[in-house]
Amino acid sequence: MTDFAASAVPLTGGYGGQTFAVSAGGEDAVIKFYAKDPERAPVDAALLELVRGLLPVPRVLDLKREGSYEDPPYLLTERLPGVNLQVFLDTATDDQRRTAGTQLGEVLARLSGMPFLQAGMFRGGELAVEPFGLGDLTEYVGGLDLELGDGFAAVIDEAEELLAGGADRVCLVHSDFNPKNLLVDPDTARITGLIDWEFAHAGSPYTDLGNLLRFAEDPVLAAAVLEPLRGMGLGERLVELGRAADLWALLDLAQRAAEHEIAAAAHRLVSRMADTGTLAGGRCGLGVVH
Repeated sequence: MTDFAASAVPLTGGYGGQTFAVSAGGEDAVIKFYAKDPERAPVDAALLELVRGLLPVPRVLDLKREGSYEDPPYLLTERLPGVNLQVFLDTATDDQRRTAGTQLGEVLARLSGMPFLQAGMFRGGELAVEPFGLGDLTEYVGGLDLELGDGFAAVIDEAEELLAGGADRVCLVHSDFNPKNLLVDPDTARITGLIDWEFAHAGSPYTDLGNLLRFAEDPVLAAAVLEPLRGMGLGERLVELGRAADLWALLDLAQRAAEHEIAAAAHRLVSRMADTGTLAGGRCGLGVVH
C-alpha cells in the first residue's frame, strides 16, 4: 500500500468531498476515496488507462479496488499542472479563449471517436456496459418531481426529433465536461487536464458538448469549440444537438436544486424551457452558426 503524506488538502470536484491533494512517492498526487460508490474505483482507473496518451488525463499511481465505508477503495493519480478553466476564462483574452476553445473541441472530437456497442454505465475494470434501462424522455420526466407543466412536452418533442436526425452511434462520454473539471496552463492557454471521471459512461456523442455549453454565454469560446467538430458526421446543428443530449443530465441535476447553486441554476434553466416550450429556454445563440 502506498504511504501518503500526513497532510491532505481537500480539492473541489464532484460534490462528495472525497478528493484530496497529497504527496506520494516524492511527487504531488491526488487521492480519491470511494466510500459512497466503492465499485467505481476500478472503473475510473480503467478509463484513465484507456484514454491515456489520447486525452490529457493523469497517470494512475495506485488503486485499492475493494474496501468498506470506514476503509474505502481509493484511486491515487498524479496531480496535473494548470489552473481551473473557469478561473482562467475570467480574465482570458479573446485569443486565449480561442486557443483554449479549439483544444476543447479537439478533446470532444477524440471522445466522440471512441466507440462502444451500446449505451450504459460501466461496470468493473473490464468496462463492461450495463444498459441504462431508463425508458424514453417522456417516461423519465414523468418519474421526476419537477412539476414542469404542459409546456415541457414540446421540449421533449424537440429533443427527440433532433437526436433522431443526429449521429446514430455510441461513444465514450465524460459526462461532467465543464470548466470545473478542466485544467489549463495560464501562460499558453493549453488544456492540461480532464479530471473527475466518476460519471463517465457510454452514450451520445453530443452529451459532453451539451454539458460544456449548458450555461455558456461566451461566443468566442463556443465558436472555437465547435470548429474541430465540423465535418465529423455529427450534423450541422451542434449546439441544439448538444442541448438535446444534455437534457437527461440537466433534469437530474435540476431535481437537486436545494443542494448547491449549480443545481439551482439547472432548475431555473429547465423552468425557462418549460415556459418557452423550447430547448433553448431563452439561452443566447452564442453568436455561432448552429
